Amino acid sequence: MGQDWIIDVLADIRSFAEQNEMPLLCAQLDEAMIIAAVEVAARRRYSASWSAQDSVPSDAARKDRQ
Repeated sequence: MGQDWIIDVLADIRSFAEQNEMPLLCAQLDEAMIIAAVEVAARRRYSASWSAQDSVPSDAARKDRQ
């Protein structure tokens, strides 16, 4: 299972949002599920070389190092 659980949690929250007529939240959760799936897949593929800095945009990473 690894980190797939996060996608299931987001799907459960999306179901709640849909049942409670929260279309904007549904749309945001759809995006979040896509991003989570991509990041989980990337983490599997590059697990040996993955670091927290890899997920931070380069401009933000540079600011942290200054």
